[in-house]
Amino acid sequence: MSHHRRSTCRGCGAERLSPFLDLGPMPLANAYPRSALEIERERAWPLAICSCGACGLVQTPDVVDRELLFGSYPYLTGVSSGMIEHFAAYARRVVERIGLVPGDLVVEIGSNDGTLLECFRREGVRTLGVEAAIGVAERARRRGIDTVAGFFDAGFADQLRRERGGARVVVANNVLAHVDEPARFLSGCRALVEGVAGGAVVVEVPWLADLLERLAYDTMYHEHLCHFSVGSLLPIFSAAGLEVERVERVPVHGGSLRLWASPRRSPREPVPQVLEWVDLERAAGLSDPQRLARFAREVAGSQRELVGLLRSLKDRGAKIAGCGAPAKGNVLLNACRIGTDLVEYTVDRNPLKVGSWTPGMHLPILPASTLEERRPDYALLLAWNLQDEMRAEHRGWLEAGGRFVLPVPHAEVVA
Repeated sequence: MSHHRRSTCRGCGAERLSPFLDLGPMPLANAYPRSALEIERERAWPLAICSCGACGLVQTPDVVDRELLFGSYPYLTGVSSGMIEHFAAYARRVVERIGLVPGDLVVEIGSNDGTLLECFRREGVRTLGVEAAIGVAERARRRGIDTVAGFFDAGFADQLRRERGGARVVVANNVLAHVDEPARFLSGCRALVEGVAGGAVVVEVPWLADLLERLAYDTMYHEHLCHFSVGSLLPIFSAAGLEVERVERVPVHGGSLRLWASPRRSPREPVPQVLEWVDLERAAGLSDPQRLARFAREVAGSQRELVGLLRSLKDRGAKIAGCGAPAKGNVLLNACRIGTDLVEYTVDRNPLKVGSWTPGMHLPILPASTLEERRPDYALLLAWNLQDEMRAEHRGWLEAGGRFVLPVPHAEVVA
């Protein structure tokens, strides 16, 4: 069975899931067809977004088989200069805060092409990656990053522990939302650092508050089973035997949280710094049904604004392209039904995407240089979280008069 729908919260197990946004049938956001036959065979699955009335975890009950999601995975962290800079600072922060020394082992779960682990390696520590996408894991190995291919769980962790020994640090970035049983996933992370002096688990996740404020509905797709707040994460960490010791906010991916945790020695209340985040989220109404209903209304308005702006530009004879072919952009294109009648093509630097089409709406994906070569009047900024990077990359096109269309939170033309 390639799809099923949960009736219980994947955070606390309660049967209190209340839908507040329905994005309708949606193709897989990272499944880029490369031929007419693949377009013909393309499928779409339901995508509803719910909130748990017990713990407040925002999630989709729609679960697509992980082999379909990640068996052929085109996302590469190393093609983004912004991500490279973020990871370099991230590795330095972990080394300094944990006090890593040569010989310590850092394991990254969901290590992609090894970009972050390469930063750790430059800091002088040993590294090991775990990556579910076989092709991406092979790319990491070709750049000299020791990487094991497979889906991480408690059994996988036990095997790694036997074969490689304990880790001083386990890092997991933008991967916790991908798993259907997050407490079990974190239990595996704990098993890798259990008993190692100063062992720590460091997790980065996009923050629900930023998602709601930014109207970033385009980050809600089948791959992202959960959208986390600190309040909904604490019980998950606790169930995994981990104690969250610190929470930090980082700007990556439009606004994320970095949580520092260690194996729990004995039951105790969360530390004050962490509780301050829970209080802040409660005041912001992150689990308030009325706040979530307002988000859904604002999303609908944002979609109307964007389509209206693009149609107005097109009616005036403007040539419109896209900039970037990220998963979030594919959600936005499908949710707004934006096809080649409005946006002729999009461009991207990722070699795994160039030459294919966007899922669902089937915009051709061309090399990044195409903006400078064809010089459209406008480019819909599908990779809006990389706006500064896109400005730098396409400076020549912008200086020649090109303009970006920013899609969220409100559609606008920006110089």
